Amino acid sequence: MSDDTIRLVTIGRIIRRRRRFLTLLVLVGALVGYGTSLVFPPRYTTSASVLLPGAWEERELLTQAEIATSSVVLDRAAATLGWSGVGGRELRDQVSATSADGNIIKISGTAGTPERAQRLSDQVAQQFVTFAARIVGDNTDPDTAEQPEALRRLVVQTSRRITELADAADPGQTVESVQTRTELAKLRTALQKAVAKLDEVDPTAGKTNLVVMGPAARPTGEAPPTRTQLIVGGAVLFFLLAVIGHLTAARMSRRLRTEPEIAAALGSTLLGTVDVPAERTGQRPEGGGPRARIRRLLGVDVRWDLPIPQASGDEAGRQIRYRRVCARLRERLPDARRLLVVVPEGDEIAHRAAGQLVTEARSDPSLRVVGVSVSQPLVPDRDDESGALVVLSAGSWTAGELAGIAEACTDARHEVVGIVLAGAVRTRATPPAADARRTATPALAVGDDTKGASR
Repeated sequence: MSDDTIRLVTIGRIIRRRRRFLTLLVLVGALVGYGTSLVFPPRYTTSASVLLPGAWEERELLTQAEIATSSVVLDRAAATLGWSGVGGRELRDQVSATSADGNIIKISGTAGTPERAQRLSDQVAQQFVTFAARIVGDNTDPDTAEQPEALRRLVVQTSRRITELADAADPGQTVESVQTRTELAKLRTALQKAVAKLDEVDPTAGKTNLVVMGPAARPTGEAPPTRTQLIVGGAVLFFLLAVIGHLTAARMSRRLRTEPEIAAALGSTLLGTVDVPAERTGQRPEGGGPRARIRRLLGVDVRWDLPIPQASGDEAGRQIRYRRVCARLRERLPDARRLLVVVPEGDEIAHRAAGQLVTEARSDPSLRVVGVSVSQPLVPDRDDESGALVVLSAGSWTAGELAGIAEACTDARHEVVGIVLAGAVRTRATPPAADARRTATPALAVGDDTKGASR
């Protein structure tokens, strides 16, 4: 893939050409997720809400949430629950508290069964309310708490005295008596407002009566991640890893794809490109060993990163390409009578192209095809050949492998006189009438067609 942008068509090609292998990995991922769910048993979570009356600042609510999960509260809850092997330290991982809107502390408990989760949340909420009330009571100074109460009693007495003075005033309707009663009523109202404001500024007023807003609801479903989520997550994870692995391997591939790169690696000239009809059976490497059968069963014996074969013309158009290659070869070596056609082993497309090239060349020049292993290239020694013609498909071999073939030709005293690239194409359906006409028309001689093609 070199440095091309990864497109959806590339991922679609991976899925289409590796579907059996990807299906197996998805099943393995699902089994791994199922095994993980057995290691981690299901958990259930529920919550109990505690209302904090009065005016509270945000930082005070956060402090109360911390108190709800403190070791003192959890130790008392564990002692009350009496669960075997479960103490305050174990409950720290099972209990959480958060502050919500409306001065509400939400205490969540997680346990192995719905009943235990419900009991845990209710008990922690109850212990939190008890402990918070005790903290407020212990931190209240008796003398400080008595002063507002004494002031309230004094205000009540003053208000009663004002009422008595108002009744004892001249009951007549004189201006002085009316003004006196009005002033006394204003004074009484001012004192009542002062007491109300005193209650509002009292930091402990209304903050000691924390209320548990009902029992926690019994959970009806598992807490995430559930067994189904683990199974689906494992399958998706393995699928993504497989796709990413394919893309990474393609990015790191050093196989040569362009004509200049291949020509430079072999140190020769490109004579042309030819087309070979794509066949599914012809694209699979031969081999009957256990590993080959397993690879064939999983569908990984065929490369996925090769582009989809393009549609080509008819058979006559493909034969013209072969004849032009033969013509260029005769122009390059006019006196050559025999040439060695070197094809890398495992390149089925190149093998078929070489066979077609031999057919089109007839005996001018005479071509002999030999397969060369790319891992240990070995070319037959020169006899009466005038050089070697390398036939291969693009995107199948690295620069080092092609350089090894070129060195093997040099060691056998064969000069690489040219390169022919073979590519797979999709053939179009030919109408029966056209097929019959082509069969009835006699084939032109190679020499005659060569002359026409060179014009």
